[in-house]
Amino acid sequence: MSVQIKNKMIGDGSACYIVFEAGPTHDSLESAIELTRAAAEGGADAIKFQIFDPDRLVADKKQLFSYDVLVNRETGETETVEEPLYDILARRCLTPDEWKAVKKVADDHNMAFFSTIGFEEDIRLLESFGCDSIKIASADVNHFPLLRQAARTGMCIQLDTGNSSLGDIEQAVDVIQSEGNDRIIIHQCPSGYPAHLDSINLRMITTLKQMFPFPAAFSDHTPGWDMDIAAVAIGANLVEKTITKDRMTRSVEHVMSIEPHQFKPFIKAIRDLETAMGEPRRSLHPEQIKKRDAVRRSAFLRVDKKAGQALVEDDVEYRRPGYGIPPTEHEHLIGHILNQDMKAGDMLHWIDLTR
Repeated sequence: MSVQIKNKMIGDGSACYIVFEAGPTHDSLESAIELTRAAAEGGADAIKFQIFDPDRLVADKKQLFSYDVLVNRETGETETVEEPLYDILARRCLTPDEWKAVKKVADDHNMAFFSTIGFEEDIRLLESFGCDSIKIASADVNHFPLLRQAARTGMCIQLDTGNSSLGDIEQAVDVIQSEGNDRIIIHQCPSGYPAHLDSINLRMITTLKQMFPFPAAFSDHTPGWDMDIAAVAIGANLVEKTITKDRMTRSVEHVMSIEPHQFKPFIKAIRDLETAMGEPRRSLHPEQIKKRDAVRRSAFLRVDKKAGQALVEDDVEYRRPGYGIPPTEHEHLIGHILNQDMKAGDMLHWIDLTR
């Protein structure tokens, strides 16, 4: 089953849909717009943000959240820091009018805009913008009221799974479908900022595609894009990569993000992979056949032969190129009679022979 967002299809048989995530890495209207423009110029299919009201979402404003920051660009050295989760979310908080302004920039660049949401009002805000997709955070995979409200909009529901069990995912999908919404994309989303290799579990992408008829996605939480390439190679229909203006920014998720000068190379790497993956069946183009035959062998005479003489084993050897009778026909070739005089070194063709 494929899902359409704006004018692009997501699913098997379509190009991998590329989403740049700027939700955790912007800190103002200005930076949100800047990242949106950079994402469009880089060639992304969509830009994604996170719309949360920190005052409603976080009960304990002193609850600490730990993450890594980059301290040395050359060595890749990182440092683990802690700060209140409330402060992190507050930095990302924009007003509805400001979000509308960001959405307009995406529209002006013909790029999809969607967001992870936290409350019903956020769903209504995205509806008012005419968004075609909405994302549910992995922490809310069991928030059935929120899932139902999102599903009723008819928007494509992108479901983050994080540390969810397969049972959690099945229940969430059942809730969404019970509201008549089959426009679902399920994300394999490793936990951690950045994620450790042993938590990425790329094979879950294959499992999700086997268990559900919906497109499977990969939300990357690792530096670079090796894991994205691997995810696409095993069947991810969508990849989501966090972007930043500067990886050295001392805030959450910048360490694992890519910078504007990397946007185009990132997308090119995925498109090159898709080209190299080719088709599941072997089909040869005329040029490939020509090159193949040039290095294969065909039958040549080892000795001079007269018209009316029959070919015996010692008369024939196989040389390049393979434009004549191939060695696969050897058993049929022996015993044929030449219908004209031929010299040693001549290539044999069926037209030169008769029974």
